[in-house]
Amino acid sequence: MEPAEIIEDGVLLRPWRETDAEAVHRACQDPDIQRWTTVPRPYRPEHAHGFVTEVSGRAWAEGTGAPFAVCDPATGDLLGSCGLISIDQAGTGEIGYWTAPWARGRGVMVRATRAVARWAFDTLGLRRLIWQAEVGNHASRLVALRAGFRIDGRLRLSHPAPHGAADGWIGSLLPGEVPAPGSTGPAGPAGPAGPAGPAGPGTLAARRAAVFGRPQPVLFATATTGELRLRPMEESDLDAVVRTCQDPESIRWTTVPDPYDRTDAQGYLAYGRDAWARGEAACFVIADPDDRYVGTIDLRLSSGDPLLADVGFMTAPEARGRGYLPAALVALSAWGFSTLGLARIEWRANVGNTASRRAAEKAGFTVEGTARAAVQHRGERADVWVGALLAKDLT
Repeated sequence: MEPAEIIEDGVLLRPWRETDAEAVHRACQDPDIQRWTTVPRPYRPEHAHGFVTEVSGRAWAEGTGAPFAVCDPATGDLLGSCGLISIDQAGTGEIGYWTAPWARGRGVMVRATRAVARWAFDTLGLRRLIWQAEVGNHASRLVALRAGFRIDGRLRLSHPAPHGAADGWIGSLLPGEVPAPGSTGPAGPAGPAGPAGPAGPGTLAARRAAVFGRPQPVLFATATTGELRLRPMEESDLDAVVRTCQDPESIRWTTVPDPYDRTDAQGYLAYGRDAWARGEAACFVIADPDDRYVGTIDLRLSSGDPLLADVGFMTAPEARGRGYLPAALVALSAWGFSTLGLARIEWRANVGNTASRRAAEKAGFTVEGTARAAVQHRGERADVWVGALLAKDLT
């Protein structure tokens, strides 16, 4: 396959040159590139030289790939790497990319990915492009969404990054689906999330990729006894979590393991971190004004309805009756509506759990009825109260 050059939408894509080796070596010292790609670690000058001379040249010559250097067309400066890392006989190519740390935040890779995709369809006649990334790589996911890819699901990666997860996201792009140069595309432009509004699924997915691609935030809530912080769980919270989950009321009304020990708490800590990385849930510790653990609260996104989530929570025995949970529920729900674009947040509790119901109602949830034998609880089917809070309820 003959090497090509593409100029589109403010980026230049050209074959790699031997003179690019120094910039490639410098870029690949970046922790994010080393974390999310399969570049050698440590990345040495000889790796960069071999990539720009032997690896890239062989791919073009054998027709197995089309690796491009992404450059500034005015200055020639290297901005990143984008290209087809594989091409099969059935007309499917896989795209891969990374952005140099000094070029991030400018939409470079979205424009480059669209340009490569358009070239692959129009010039090479490919019938489909595939994108893959390790679960948790929301920056790559956001680029793919803004380039027009449909994220189709998850799969086990054949070549996971060292010390990375084995599971990956996979997406596909077909001819005619590449956004026009200069357009915002189906996933919208970069920037802070706004109200939910009539956003399409691509826009919502991009919004959430941007949210979950950042560190989990700290939220603030105001209770009568002072300001609360909703923050990610830490190792220092484990003992308090164990005590709370060993409490008879926690065991009676929730599905925590019984007996509950420190291993279970460590598992919950790992679950919260993994759920955030996957973009599936936000698990917070409720901390009092002295940053002491007083409870936990989780917001879990529905896998079937992108505008729906449900909440779960519990309070430490010594912190009950102080109004902490209603305040935390309001803060978390407001964040879910404004930042994640949710339309409805559901609450459920076993019939008889009046403390949970009282907290939900004080936060503005409307109890909508009773679902009979709706959940499995301690070996039996239990009736549950069902309630919900809508975005308009907080306005």
